[in-house]
Amino acid sequence: MLSAVSTVEDMRRGNLARFLELVHRERALSRAQLTTATGLNRSTVAALAAELVDLGFVTERAPDPTKRVGRPSPVVAANPDVVVLAANPEVDALTLAAVGLDGTIRLRERHETAALPTPEETVTQLTDARARWKADTLAGARFVGVGVAVPGLVRAADGVVRHAPHLGWRDAPLRAMTERATGLPAAVDNDATLGAIAEHRFGAGMGVDNLVYLNGGASGIGGGVIVAGMPLGGASGYAGEFGQNRPGIASATHRRADDGVLEDEVSRARLLAAARLSAADEPTLAAALTASPEIDVRDEITRQRGILATALANAVNVLNPSVVILGGFLATLADSDPAALVEAMRAQCMPAAADDVEIRTAALAEDRLLIGASEAAFAPLLADPAGALASA
Repeated sequence: MLSAVSTVEDMRRGNLARFLELVHRERALSRAQLTTATGLNRSTVAALAAELVDLGFVTERAPDPTKRVGRPSPVVAANPDVVVLAANPEVDALTLAAVGLDGTIRLRERHETAALPTPEETVTQLTDARARWKADTLAGARFVGVGVAVPGLVRAADGVVRHAPHLGWRDAPLRAMTERATGLPAAVDNDATLGAIAEHRFGAGMGVDNLVYLNGGASGIGGGVIVAGMPLGGASGYAGEFGQNRPGIASATHRRADDGVLEDEVSRARLLAAARLSAADEPTLAAALTASPEIDVRDEITRQRGILATALANAVNVLNPSVVILGGFLATLADSDPAALVEAMRAQCMPAAADDVEIRTAALAEDRLLIGASEAAFAPLLADPAGALASA
């Protein structure tokens, strides 16, 4: 039987977690807004705010007097100096970032690679970046975790990368390796799963309870699904591998890979080749494709967009989302002719399933995977601010 003391303490810790989660999600809220959102009284909200200030997770500031009437209510904001190290290893580059508790990208680096990065090299780059940043721009920052978005199958139970085919990784204990090297708690998950979470919380999927997210990257196509406001992980965390599905291709002339899966046909590498680029980040590739007057570029975009429409129709028929979000080079395909993509998708959907579905592009753009990785890394802190303290 719980004692009265433990019950009160559990309640306090629960209120503290709820309070910090709200501030993190909204980035900043007034005490009055927090009082309304939590249902707690003003004195309790003030006490929770003071405790989180003491812990260093939030700051308090006076409200803007030009935007308020009546008695001013202090604004509680997530502390940008509480950061996690986020990483996204890919076949052509390793992207690293320091992401603040307020959602800001404090620092970002893209390291292009001539060879596939190994798990060991990825962890070394992570630890080196943290040391460099702590010695310079982020000297006053407090690192509380590490999040890694991997283009492959990641076992949810222990953060082992079971198979990242394009990277050549098999059964890599990436979470354990990262925690040993950095001394920080680490979270490792599939990149598209994390992208879906990021877009649902802060991007094009905000306020949407049922959505499908497809991510187009250098390693192919992955996906994430939000059902009733919660991410769909599957039995072991492998749900959402849309890129491994076999799309129906109406014309044999549109097929480029014998017996290929979706990501063999709808491919960033094929778009790079059409644009005559050997490598490029997302904005550079999108700009090159948009500006190109070449007929073969237009034809390749049209071919890939048509096959993508079939894949989206299959997802809509199976999952009945209200929104489909496309990220990476898939967003570029959508933006090339949004109406054509929607029309082709709807033509292949069951009419009722297609009635209310909307296609959107990722609002967080190239930050989506890093924001998603940071969300996974911040999760222990948000769940128990008083018990999840990490050394700076």
